[in-house]
Amino acid sequence: ADKVDFARKHFEQSIPVTDVFAMDECIDIIGVTKGHGFKGVTSRWHTKKLPRKTHKGLRKVACIGAWHPSRIQYTVPRAGQKGYHHRTEINKKIYRIGEGYKMKDGKLIKNNAATEYDLADKSINPMGGFPHYGEVKQDFIMIKGACIGHKKRLLTLRKSLLTLTKRRYNEKVSLKFIDTSSKFGHGRFQTPADKAAFMGPLKKDKKE
Repeated sequence: ADKVDFARKHFEQSIPVTDVFAMDECIDIIGVTKGHGFKGVTSRWHTKKLPRKTHKGLRKVACIGAWHPSRIQYTVPRAGQKGYHHRTEINKKIYRIGEGYKMKDGKLIKNNAATEYDLADKSINPMGGFPHYGEVKQDFIMIKGACIGHKKRLLTLRKSLLTLTKRRYNEKVSLKFIDTSSKFGHGRFQTPADKAAFMGPLKKDKKE
C-alpha cells in the first residue's frame, strides 16, 4: 500500500536523478545490445576457422555432433541472430551526476565537466558533440566502463540488488580530468578556446 501511495503521489511529477541515485553508487543497466543481424558461426560464436583449402567454405563448424544421439545438441554453435539481445549489466559505478545547462544571473552556465584539478570552464560535450548523438544539455550520469546498446537507445537504470561489500565498489572516486577533445577526429583540443588560441584567426571566422 505504501508503494502504491508513493507511486500515486509522484504521478506526472518530474523526479530528478539525484533523488534516486548518488555519487559512487553501483547501479545495474538493463537494455538491448547493438544488433548485428544474421551471422555465421565464426562471428557469432568465435569458432576456429577451418584450413584454407576446405571444401564448401571455411567459416563453418567441421563436426556438428556424433551419429547418436541423432539430434543436434543445443551446445553446438550454429549460424543465426547476433546482437539485439536483452541484457543486464551489473555493478556500474557512478563517477559523476552532472547538472544540465542552466541560467544563472542571466548567463548560461555550462561548466559541468570541471574538476578540482582542471578548473577549465567546459561542458561535458566533446568538441563537435558526441558522435551520432549531438550535445547533452540535460542532467547526466557518467558511469565507469562501457554501456550496452547503440546511441540514443533507451536504457533502464536500476539500484543494485546485491549488497556490495568489496572495497572497490564502495570507495570514493574523485575525477581529476575529463577529456572533452573531439571523438570524431584526432582530438587535439579540449575547448573551442584552446583551438582558437593555438590556430589563431582562421579564414572562415574573418568578418567581411
